[in-house]
Amino acid sequence: MAAKELGFDVDARARLKAGVDQLARAVMVTLGPKGRNVVLDRKFGSPTVTKDGVSVAKEVELEDPVENMGAQMVKEVATKTSDVAGDGTTTATILAQAIFGEGLKNVTAGTNPMG
Repeated sequence: MAAKELGFDVDARARLKAGVDQLARAVMVTLGPKGRNVVLDRKFGSPTVTKDGVSVAKEVELEDPVENMGAQMVKEVATKTSDVAGDGTTTATILAQAIFGEGLKNVTAGTNPMG
C-alpha cells in the first residue's frame, strides 16, 4: 500500500490555492462573448478547439497531487454548474476561485474555519 502524503498549515493551503489558481486561469480566458478559444490536446483523438469553460476544466490535470486536489475542487464546481444550469461554468469557476481565496485569507488570519 502506498504511503499517503500529509500536508499541513500554510504550505498545504498555498499548494491547494496554486491548483485552484492554475485551473481558474486556464478557464478564465473563455469568459463572455469576447472570450478566446482554447485548443485542448486530448489523450485520444485529435486536438479540440473550444470556448466552453467546463470542457477546459475537465481536461486540466496537474502533476503535483495537492495542487491537483485544488484544481479538482474547482473542476467539480464547473461540472455541477454545467449539469444544473447548462451555462455559466466560467463565471462559477471564477467565483469559486475568489471564494476560496477570501476564505484562505480568513483562515490564515486565524479565523476558525469550522465555526
